[in-house]
Amino acid sequence: MLHRRPWLRLSLLLSAPLAWLVVAYLGALAAIFVTAFWTTDTFTGEVVRRFTLANFQALRDEPVYRTIALRSLGVAAAVTAIDMAIGLPMALYMAKVARPRHRPYLVIAILAPLWAAYLVKAYAWRVMLAEGGLIDQTLRPFGLSGPGYGLTATVIVLAYLWLPYMILPLYTGLERLPDSLLDAAGDLGAGPLRAFRSVVLPMVFPSLVAGSIFTFSLSLGDYITVKIVGGRGQLLGNVVYDNVGAANNLPFAAAVATVPVVVMLGYLAAARRTGALREL
Repeated sequence: MLHRRPWLRLSLLLSAPLAWLVVAYLGALAAIFVTAFWTTDTFTGEVVRRFTLANFQALRDEPVYRTIALRSLGVAAAVTAIDMAIGLPMALYMAKVARPRHRPYLVIAILAPLWAAYLVKAYAWRVMLAEGGLIDQTLRPFGLSGPGYGLTATVIVLAYLWLPYMILPLYTGLERLPDSLLDAAGDLGAGPLRAFRSVVLPMVFPSLVAGSIFTFSLSLGDYITVKIVGGRGQLLGNVVYDNVGAANNLPFAAAVATVPVVVMLGYLAAARRTGALREL
């Protein structure tokens, strides 16, 4: 019976993963959204399951939360811009300059940092960024000093952590770019910069946006790096973490967590117009 009805076979095959997606992922997002409209009793600490907009009004009216939201967006945008600036030339070299037999080894080199634990890499950067650390000692002969702990350190570490997620989509997109297009651009008199601007960049733009989805979303929701190297800086992820833990205010944490979700939904809607989602 199944071989006569391919749609039924496909439905049975996809039923388990779709059920998991709906229950575990979409269900969790729905629970967060509902919880955001509740409050916490300040005396007992119990969650009051009564509809209210108080949490969102606090996010709108309190200047500190607006500042943290804008700071989080700025950090995510800075990390994405840095990874674009570093990742594009690296991916271009890997896909079009390096010898074909060397390319698998370059891909392995890009993936190698992902094999190390997140905390190991973050704390390694904490040691290097510390006063008197490796970066400080390297810059001191030039009359400079390291950035220390703060937002600059947070951007540096996040850019390092998420760089492979920018390079790999770019490498895939550039590898599919026919060499004949570059040859044709050269035959028509285009120099390397003109060929890059007029041929390579438009063709690889969806891959660039696809990589930015990873770097932007991962940076926007991160809270561990800023705890380790961010000094006194606060991002949206830290506000969520602190309200879940020390403050024991789950509804307000859920309200804060909806901010990056809404931002990323808008980002994905804009990215969809570029065809970037097909590159993921």
